[in-house]
Amino acid sequence: MQQHIIIGGGLIGLLTAHYLRQAGQKISVLERGIVGRESSWAGGGILSPLYPWRYTDAITQLASLSQNIYPGLIQQLFDETKIDAQWNRCGLLILDSNEINTAVQWAEQYECALEIIPPARLKKITPNINPSIIPEKTLWLPDIAQIRNPRLIKALTKSLIQKGVTILENTPVSKILVRDGQLNGIIADGQKMHANSVTIACGAWSSQLLKDHPLPKTIKPVRGQMIVFKTVPQLLNTILLLDSHYLIPRLDGRILVGSTLEYVGFDKNKTPEAKTQLYQFATRIFPKLAKYPVEHHWAGLRPGSEAQTPFISQHPNVNGLYINTGHFRNGVVTAPASAQLLAAQILGKIPPVNRKPYTT
Repeated sequence: MQQHIIIGGGLIGLLTAHYLRQAGQKISVLERGIVGRESSWAGGGILSPLYPWRYTDAITQLASLSQNIYPGLIQQLFDETKIDAQWNRCGLLILDSNEINTAVQWAEQYECALEIIPPARLKKITPNINPSIIPEKTLWLPDIAQIRNPRLIKALTKSLIQKGVTILENTPVSKILVRDGQLNGIIADGQKMHANSVTIACGAWSSQLLKDHPLPKTIKPVRGQMIVFKTVPQLLNTILLLDSHYLIPRLDGRILVGSTLEYVGFDKNKTPEAKTQLYQFATRIFPKLAKYPVEHHWAGLRPGSEAQTPFISQHPNVNGLYINTGHFRNGVVTAPASAQLLAAQILGKIPPVNRKPYTT
């Protein structure tokens, strides 16, 4: 049995471990901090790119495949661990009305359910919305779902441990060892570790680890801040999107508000300015939120790239070194397909989608 090391214990790394373990591989996951506590924990869990027609076919392919995988994956993990990640097909309302024709063409091309609804239908779907912001036409994507990503991380971690996967937290990797273009192991927590192959899935930190073996694209951290209101169940029942900001209702009544896009390096500090911005957006679009407390405010770092298309392939210059990073805002929605795509390459199997768009 070959030894495969995955560097990075976020959703991408854990799902890559999940599919490799299913194929009988011996897996170790090394995480510099606590498993899943970076962007995988911080995101909203919407299982769709925001304004999906703005993205390339490469992103749409991964998102579409992942959307089909998620219901069965969540059920499998619940059966194994009794942790429910709450897959919830709550639908998505997009209140920006200036891209309707583009959206309709995209939906027809990819056979995605999309309706153009009038104000009366919008008010019926979400009666507590601010009447003054209701457009003449709203885009309604009824099949869009969401998950509780922190719960998914917990379920995946428990499942992997039950299946014999080694997970080492607080274990930073400082160097990738390469000899004559061939992976020769890693230095982790000051110790050399041997592996037949290694996957780098450490998000915004990937380029730092690859400084001696840079990729064709640079992965940069992009800070995102969010807040959550503690409300009552069914105050809001669907995701609302406007001006690249959103409200996400959880089944327990919490409503997430996100998110900012900030190019501030590896600074994960929260700022009062962002909290105010998100609060004002939320209470403008949904005035009843002003009656409820903000329970939490947090920040995370996304792995951004210029093309917004992840790199999911073997390193172009190092045999045995694989990369699964650069998902930017779409890490959760594309994670299952991204993991399946890389696992297929590692195992020498036919990938679920054409791998070429994810190699440059």
